[in-house]
Amino acid sequence: MELILTAKIKLLPNEEQKKQLIDTIKAIKLALNYTSKIAYYNNLVSSFNKLQKLVYNDLRKQFSLKSQMACNVCSVVASTYKSMKSNQENTLAIYKKSKFQYSYNRDYSFTKDGLVSIGTLNKRIKLAFITKGQEQYFDGSWNFGTATLIYKKGKFYLHIACKKEIEVNNNITNVIGIDLGMRFLATAIDSKSNHLFIRGNQVKQIRSKYIKLRKSLQAQGTKSAKRKLKTLSGRENRFMTNVNHCVSKALLNFAGENSLVVLEDLTNINLYASVQNKYRYLRMSWAFSQLKFFIEYKASMKNIKVITVDPKYTSQACPKCGFTHKNNRNYQTHTFTCCKCKYTSNDDRIGAINIRQKGIKYHNGITA
Repeated sequence: MELILTAKIKLLPNEEQKKQLIDTIKAIKLALNYTSKIAYYNNLVSSFNKLQKLVYNDLRKQFSLKSQMACNVCSVVASTYKSMKSNQENTLAIYKKSKFQYSYNRDYSFTKDGLVSIGTLNKRIKLAFITKGQEQYFDGSWNFGTATLIYKKGKFYLHIACKKEIEVNNNITNVIGIDLGMRFLATAIDSKSNHLFIRGNQVKQIRSKYIKLRKSLQAQGTKSAKRKLKTLSGRENRFMTNVNHCVSKALLNFAGENSLVVLEDLTNINLYASVQNKYRYLRMSWAFSQLKFFIEYKASMKNIKVITVDPKYTSQACPKCGFTHKNNRNYQTHTFTCCKCKYTSNDDRIGAINIRQKGIKYHNGITA
């Protein structure tokens, strides 16, 4: 199994190097928008080879790009229009920020003395950098791919695509069912019926504050309010990302090595989920896919296997007698009481148990 992640390192350029990087970023941004216009007015060219023939010489002369830089610009723009065509979009792509990509060993590389060497308009420069929690990607077991140069708030970062082959673990000794929700962000139960409840009350309160503040700013409609809305959106996204990191870490620590983690397949869950109006934004904007991604990539590094199962009826089926009915669950009291055998428990716990049972069936099927 091939694992692909992104290593994010902070670059430490001196004043001269900063100017070289900024000049390069500005030239790339101009080159991207120029190339985008050429592609747009030539029937949305999405072929790298065709686009390169149209603009390569201009990119070299007008923007002073090196050969590989010009090729990378063509690659980025061609990919953009290819994606737009697949989404049936027919508009001019405008690059508000420079999307500067480096090819490993062509545009950037790492030196023996612990520096990163990257290309600029004039020459390659060697920079010190800080990994800050990303040291694992530099242990020699990862292969580096395309990198993107990011300039944000006066600081420079390099986002590097890293690849590694991971062995799939089939030596399962523990199965964990995980039910995701809003009252409890996650409810987990393992093969020995140990439980983990991660409450969501505090998260819900903080997000409710964001909603009230957003409504207030939207009502003002001024330019200042719009700038604050943009800042608020970024702050809320960072908050949610941090929450999902913490939840995924807690769940995998609970699971331990040689475990099978069973998640609900929540693809398109918001298309058919019934949610009260007051909770609608909280539910619809919840980053289920991001949490799933965090669990999957962290699990692959901890020798933990992750699968998804159909979530239908997992909160309505009795784990004792199998009787399934919507009246088994009381949404107001968050309890489950089987109408047939009278088995009673917390409704989120029931969901986790039924998800775990589906995981056990899957596991027995692959090991039989």
